[in-house]
Amino acid sequence: MTNISIDQIKKLREETRASLADCRKAIEESNGDYGKAIEWLKKRGAEIAEKKAGRETKAGIVDTYIHHTLTSGATVALTCETDFVARTSEFKNLAHEIAQQITATNPDSIQTLLDSPWIRDEEKSISDLINETIAKLGENIEVKEFKRFET
Repeated sequence: MTNISIDQIKKLREETRASLADCRKAIEESNGDYGKAIEWLKKRGAEIAEKKAGRETKAGIVDTYIHHTLTSGATVALTCETDFVARTSEFKNLAHEIAQQITATNPDSIQTLLDSPWIRDEEKSISDLINETIAKLGENIEVKEFKRFET
């Protein structure tokens, strides 16, 4: 497809947070079909995450979330490969989203957390959200541990 508008790329980028190059490629590969472009980006993110999965995660952050009622909250340790990535707003935002997810859903294990639908978009799992961030930042990311608190 040769007639790709910047508006299509911009819309896809805003929705998926993927790179401009990946958004353009997704639209090209899907012949302009927006739904197929989103699926292409999901598949691409999963492929990148799979390639990065064996890499050791030595850096990271601990983030917390306290519910507005002050009756529940969570702490999560999220790791990545370098402290440079750990300091990015995308990584910090991911940690905070995961802490919110833990507070809201009370998962009993990391795998349950990863498999659960994201509270902001139930069409995505937490694993999908992490894979999107891996694709964007280019490093392996892992949830090392978490703890939920409730009064």
